[in-house]
Amino acid sequence: GLKCCQGKCIFNSISLKEGEEDFIKKAKTVKRYGAAVVVMAFDEVGQAANFEDKCRICKRAYDILVGPKVGFPPHDIIFDPNILTIATGLEEHNNYAKDFIMATKYIRENLPGAHISGGVSNLSFGFRGLTALREAMHAVFLYHAIQNGMDMGIVNAGAMPIYEDIPQPMRDYCEQVILNDSADGGHVERLLQFAEEEKERKAAGGGSAAKKDAAEWRAKPIKERLTYSLVKGLSEFVDEDVEEARHMFDTPLEVIEGPLMDGMNVVGDLFGAGKMFLPQVIKSARVMKKAVAYLLPFLEKEKAERKAANAAAGIVQEEEQEGKGTVVIATVKGDVHDIGKNIVAVVLGCNNFKVIDCGVMQPCADILRACNENKAQILGLSGLITPSLDEMVFVAKEMERTGMKIPLLIGGATTSKMHTAVKIDPVYSGVAMHVLDASRAVGVCTALLDPLKRNEMIEDVKEQYEELREDHYASLASRKFKTLEQARGAKLEVRWSDCTPPTPNLIGTKVYEDYPLEELLPYIDWNPFFQVWQLRGKYPNRGYPKIFNDETVGEEAKKLHADGLALLNDVIKNKTLKAKAVIGIFPANSVGDDIEVYSADGSTKTGTFHTLRQQEEREDAHYLAMSDFIAPKGSGVKDYIGGFAVSCGFGCEEVCAQLRAENDDYKGIMMEAIADRLAEAFAELLHHKMRTELWGYAPNESLSPEDMLKVKYQGIRPAPGYPTQPDHTEKRFLWSLLDAEKQTGISLTDSLAMLPAASVSALVFANPCSTYFQVGKVCKDQVSDYAARKAMSMEEAERWLGPYLAYDPAA
Repeated sequence: GLKCCQGKCIFNSISLKEGEEDFIKKAKTVKRYGAAVVVMAFDEVGQAANFEDKCRICKRAYDILVGPKVGFPPHDIIFDPNILTIATGLEEHNNYAKDFIMATKYIRENLPGAHISGGVSNLSFGFRGLTALREAMHAVFLYHAIQNGMDMGIVNAGAMPIYEDIPQPMRDYCEQVILNDSADGGHVERLLQFAEEEKERKAAGGGSAAKKDAAEWRAKPIKERLTYSLVKGLSEFVDEDVEEARHMFDTPLEVIEGPLMDGMNVVGDLFGAGKMFLPQVIKSARVMKKAVAYLLPFLEKEKAERKAANAAAGIVQEEEQEGKGTVVIATVKGDVHDIGKNIVAVVLGCNNFKVIDCGVMQPCADILRACNENKAQILGLSGLITPSLDEMVFVAKEMERTGMKIPLLIGGATTSKMHTAVKIDPVYSGVAMHVLDASRAVGVCTALLDPLKRNEMIEDVKEQYEELREDHYASLASRKFKTLEQARGAKLEVRWSDCTPPTPNLIGTKVYEDYPLEELLPYIDWNPFFQVWQLRGKYPNRGYPKIFNDETVGEEAKKLHADGLALLNDVIKNKTLKAKAVIGIFPANSVGDDIEVYSADGSTKTGTFHTLRQQEEREDAHYLAMSDFIAPKGSGVKDYIGGFAVSCGFGCEEVCAQLRAENDDYKGIMMEAIADRLAEAFAELLHHKMRTELWGYAPNESLSPEDMLKVKYQGIRPAPGYPTQPDHTEKRFLWSLLDAEKQTGISLTDSLAMLPAASVSALVFANPCSTYFQVGKVCKDQVSDYAARKAMSMEEAERWLGPYLAYDPAA
């Protein structure tokens, strides 16, 4: 990008997160191309949240950049000291805006030449949906930040009011919260209450409906009143309502576990559905805490009476733990997101659990040390980014290695029950359990610490997770296999004299840069879209568009599809995503189970694709390998093989990161799902172009997109890493052949996954006899032969082919 862009660029961004060496390397690259650079206030420890850390990290980064190691021009340095969310209801967040403003002043006075920027909308993430309030907060914040030296920012300037035009008391409320200062210290609570009133006025259309509702709810039954108080965050009547409820139950604990927990479950459901804001959830938790505090004397009295009764009866009672039990909670290493974790901590705390919050970016060793030091009975791990999933697996393995057996709870936006069942539960002999949200965490923790419920819950979870793993970890059934020699003897024999491959119109590669997304729409397959969201219709309403008629999921499928179309239209309109691709067609011939590829004139071998052959016994069938579909070397027949790499994921990661930073996980997941659909559609379209134009072996094809999705075309496009060729390492030669990374920017990770994630690659075969097939399990004789052909060790081959081995390598 820096090479191609005309004019001066701003590179967004670098930080000290990966250490000084990585920081210096990236800074030198940016400097080399004459760009300015955004430097995030982030180091090896984590994100700078307070004034001291912001100043320390920015000073350190500045000294490195302008020093002799880099020599970066100071006027090309733009610091982003992290604008973080305020007025969440958590006290530790109250000074975030003031700390940013003070850090801005420090940078202006002490780091000459540097600029200061920031994402202003971060400030008000907690008030999504209250546009006027958010815009007022942004305007007040910028008023003070600019006065202290902020000279750049990311904000919708056209929608921001003038400071003096913001009506009172809104402006005062915003100012007090941003500066964290008021005469009585109640400014956060006032803004939260103001936000709640604004929401009710909005819902009531500005009329009297909200007032009428507020008057009528007091006449409802006690359980409904408690739920109303919790959902609305109203604490005014909670003491009298809890007292009334106390007389309806045998013990105070039943009030907590009954109507109060019922109300908190409603809060959790609403928050999970995006119908409540973060501040409201925190206020709900505070109402819950006040209710528990009211009941505490009665709980203590009951505890004392029980202790006395036991003593009189000669029963020795062990010392009781503090609260219901001790829960250690942490956001795992590499993840800086903490709102979900904080909500869980608050909700657990006000439900009488002792919560040890380790914070964010926590290494495994520190988490386990906290568990041991605090005698934790439960560990909760949180994470909102994909790498957190692997870190959670690592923590579980370390818990097993060190002999820890306490329950492990998994939560966060990217976690799931399936991931927990498949990846975490098998490596930990204690119970590992996915918890959907904060309200459910209370019920789960309560049950896990209840001697009467614990074993039954663990058994249920283990059984449920075992069922989820069945497809992934199915044990080998009693199967019979051919030897590799026998399988080769039953290969597909093609009469090449009757099947002369046509000469392609294109030999070599062709690159598509920023392909119009609107042209991909007819080729979208919506079925996987609904599978991502786990919406499946029942016969006869399976699949798109019949799913809309399904009695159970039809209406939800319509809403989901409408949301997907709306986002898709927005993506096309705003060019949020970029589609890139490279395709290639090359001379080729097969040699045994391999496919040799040659230069354009056929004179030089450029490399080899290695294929695997079916070995599992079958009746009246050939034992296929992809090489069977290419004319053999020495047959005198000139044949060809194609390949491509496409992506519609450029821009997706950045948009999703922004959406997740805004706590809009629904739209973030939707964006990823849409990017995946577009990438697959792009592959479908380009394969069509190859068949009809670029290769031209099916020039008269007149299939509809629906028929293409049903694979009614001639030829196949198998992808490395999938059933027809399950070895991902074959992508390496494909990437080399297409020069894919240089031509498109699509790269391969160490595990040979494609980046961006919304990418597709495949080989293309024109032979009318070619067909998709599953290689299935392969035996040791073939793996040994395959490893030798690829100049790969047996151990490495077995590692890449692990799920497809018909034997146990360790046996």
